Amino acid sequence: MEHTINATKSTFLTDDFLLKSDFARALYHDHAKKMPIIDYHCHLSPHDVATNRKFKNMSSIWLEGDHYKWRAMRTLGISEKYITGDSSDKEKFYSWAKSVPHTMRNPLYHWTHLELLRYFGIDQLLNEDAADQVYEETTDLLQQKDFHTRGLLAKMNVEVVCTTDDPTDTLIYHQQAKAENIGIKLLPAFRPDKAYAVENPKTYLAYLEKLSEVSGVPIHSYEDLLAALENRVAYFHENGGRLSDHGLEQLYFFDENDHGIDDLFSDVCKGKTLQPEEVRFFKFKTLTALSKMYHAKGWTQQYHLGALRNTNERMARILGPDTGFDSIGDFPQSVALARYLNNLDSTDQLAKTILYNLNPSDNEVMATMVGNFNDGSVKGKVQFGSGWWYMDQKDGMEKQMNTLSNMGILSCFVGMLTDSRSFLSFPRHEYFRRILCNLIGQDVVNGELPADEKWLGQMVENICYYNAREYFGFYEND
Repeated sequence: MEHTINATKSTFLTDDFLLKSDFARALYHDHAKKMPIIDYHCHLSPHDVATNRKFKNMSSIWLEGDHYKWRAMRTLGISEKYITGDSSDKEKFYSWAKSVPHTMRNPLYHWTHLELLRYFGIDQLLNEDAADQVYEETTDLLQQKDFHTRGLLAKMNVEVVCTTDDPTDTLIYHQQAKAENIGIKLLPAFRPDKAYAVENPKTYLAYLEKLSEVSGVPIHSYEDLLAALENRVAYFHENGGRLSDHGLEQLYFFDENDHGIDDLFSDVCKGKTLQPEEVRFFKFKTLTALSKMYHAKGWTQQYHLGALRNTNERMARILGPDTGFDSIGDFPQSVALARYLNNLDSTDQLAKTILYNLNPSDNEVMATMVGNFNDGSVKGKVQFGSGWWYMDQKDGMEKQMNTLSNMGILSCFVGMLTDSRSFLSFPRHEYFRRILCNLIGQDVVNGELPADEKWLGQMVENICYYNAREYFGFYEND
């Protein structure tokens, strides 16, 4: 594909980008690069996949919902009008293009140029001089069928996409994708955070009405709530769901008789606001019940721990939640987490589990915690998840993998995920794979590992693909 953009060529994105040794290059080019992608946690729209959405321009696919880019532009003093406001799509793209040169050493700089190169064949540095031509050329390409959502997934060799879905979701688009045999597995993942979000009784009761309607279970008691959730777990399972996901500041543990769960549920139904300790107990009891349901189905449960969300109240009032005002939290993790997992393990009802931490100071806590509950029943039953959110950059990935290597077994790792809302985010898997290969390659150069490409190449392939394929059970009925 030829391009006519008159801008500086992106010479840093060579075939050997991030690969500092011959052995690292062999691991990547001969092993990692060819592996399909299993993206077992993302926030892509199942509607957009099932309907093969055509994006009208580069802004609609690149800037809508991307709070990473939004934060960068705000930091650079760009008005909200050109970020989430009422300016034109082209003006928003221009604002981002103007921002890109200032993001050097932030992962956004790498991701931006990898995405332009891998999807559109554009090997140019994006800046305000190149903005108009890049916008026009990418927008023209996006109108072609190969650049609709399914074509974009095919370009990156994506085999499985697991979306993030509320228990009340109908999953009609997952069903549509399966019926049409679209060429990838589009599978739901159960995200029941709203089912135990009792902080606001009015909002919670409205949610219960919706949950009752879709499950067919009248919800008048806490027992009814669990019955409705079990109904939805079964429904997700019938539709290919094999994972759950939970976003929490931390996991909680209480002795069984600390609070009366039935009374708390009754109080919420009467509109009473619970005390913070009562809210935590409600979450603990509900999560414990859900975890046992997941174990019964052979699912994997994921816990994303440690985010301090919606810290800027003024901007949250203007723009709503999840718009770029969250940060790393410093919540205590280890004691309650250990007791929570142990409580499930004590009755042999601990499901396969992946723990993600947002605070890098908890890396060693998580890496040692997972080993406590690996019991030999499943390879890598409890996993220390890949670098998440602020940690899914070069330094964060290296720290996560080095900690896992030092205190666990890296070869059992189920690898990378995008955790993204963008159909252009899949080069993040390439980014991870290059970093992984470079880490191992550098150990070989240092004489710390044998130069056994057959063994280490297979290890890399396992981390990039085969471990996840085996672990999640997506192919059991194929």
